[in-house]
Amino acid sequence: GAAAMQHREIDSGRFPPGVLYGAGAMIAAALIATTAVRSGAIAGLPTASQSRAAANVRAVETRSLRFDDLPTGAVRVVDTGDGSIAGGIAPGALNGFVRGVMRGLARDRHLGHIGPDAPFVLTRWSDGALTLDDPSTRRHIELGSFGPTNRAAFRVLLKSGVKA
Repeated sequence: GAAAMQHREIDSGRFPPGVLYGAGAMIAAALIATTAVRSGAIAGLPTASQSRAAANVRAVETRSLRFDDLPTGAVRVVDTGDGSIAGGIAPGALNGFVRGVMRGLARDRHLGHIGPDAPFVLTRWSDGALTLDDPSTRRHIELGSFGPTNRAAFRVLLKSGVKA
């Protein structure tokens, strides 16, 4: 009994070098693959719009939008086609998802030295999908993958307000 209860002392200060090299290699491979796909270096992979075209899915409604930060902390959403106000997000509002998505897209624009005036494109597709594209950075976000509540936060920015 007592011999079975002995505790082995574990050196918790060091990882085996093989594990660290393996983790580093996996991270490097993921970064290289992500860069290659984003830059278009990997040919033959269809884009989301090419996949939709192949499946005869078409855009049902599209709206070009600009998101303006206001001094109050609110965000004004402007239809860049006609200049009308498409919506707004109050500071501290429940629309944290919209703020989070737009913050990520704004960061990409900042890194690419792209100004805030270029519009984003919100599209409802005939298959029910809802997407947000940033043509200036070529970012494409499938909003349905974040669940119905988060998707609805963007859906209200379409002119029809159709429950897509």
